[in-house]
Parts: sequence; C-alpha cells; structure tokens
Amino acid sequence: MHFGLLRKVLTDKVLNDMLRCLILLLLIAPVAYAQNSNSVATINTFLDQWHQAASSANADIFFGSIADDGIYIGTADHERWTKSEFITFAKPFFDRGKAWDFKSYERNVHVTSDGQIAWFSELLTTWMGVCRGSGILHKTATGWKIDQYHLSVTVPNEIIKDFITLVKNSKNTDVKK
Repeated sequence: MHFGLLRKVLTDKVLNDMLRCLILLLLIAPVAYAQNSNSVATINTFLDQWHQAASSANADIFFGSIADDGIYIGTADHERWTKSEFITFAKPFFDRGKAWDFKSYERNVHVTSDGQIAWFSELLTTWMGVCRGSGILHKTATGWKIDQYHLSVTVPNEIIKDFITLVKNSKNTDVKK
C-alpha cells in the first residue's frame, strides 16, 4: 500500500509539472510568435523602402540600408561588390535621378528565434523581367541592415538550353565549364 500511495503522489507531481510547463509554453509561444510577426512586417517594410529608394534615387537610404561590410551580388558573373565598390558602380545611376525600379510581388522572410538575424527571398518585377533577390539581414540598434543581397535573373526551364547557348556566345561573358 505504501508503494501505491508513493506512485500516485509521484504521478500527480509529474502531471502537475507537465501541466505547468504546458501552460508556460502556451503563454510564451504567442509572445514569441507576435515578436516574429512584428519582425517580418518590419523587414518587409524595410525592404520595400530600400527598393523604393533605388527607384527614387535616394542614395542615402539605399546605401545606408547596407551594412558597412555588406556585399551586393549582381546578375553578371563579375558582379560581387563590397559596399564601397557597389557605391562606386551604382552612384552614377543615382546621380541621374533614377537608379532602377524593382518591385517585390512575393517575399518569404525568416527570422532567427532571438530576432537578430533574418534571411529572405523575393520575386521582383524589373526591366529584366522576373528576377529573384535573396539576402541576409542583421538587426542593429537603429534597425535592420543588409549583410548580403543577391540578385539573379530567372530563366524558365523550357528555354534554359537556348539561354545557355546565348550566354556561351556572348562576348561579355567567360562561361566556365
């Protein structure tokens, strides 16, 4: 009889502990989800404003959104720029009053559980047709900064062989085999 009572007390204690953990989890999970949702919304706004800054030639916002050690990867094989190299390349476009006009129509954003790092991919309407952008961001005391942005042209699978031939025949590209 002693063992039966001990087993019941232990079982009740384990169940009570499990119930407390479950209640705590249910209380914390919505807060974590809300923080993540807020981060995603903030990141979407940040990226939309970054693209808009290029369209309106606002160099301060556009280049200021890139981390000091940020990298921008363009569509050509040689287009991997540090922030300062990218400014040198892109500033003449901004000086003309309009750089480029990319608009995201689909974006997926993911944020680490601590809310400090995010990564995303997006589909863009551009003068080149549909492009894909992807990147990594980190949170600072003043907001998000872009650590890396990678722009690529999308090519439908149905025409990839023609695309490969076109690129191989291009005078401007050295296609590696």
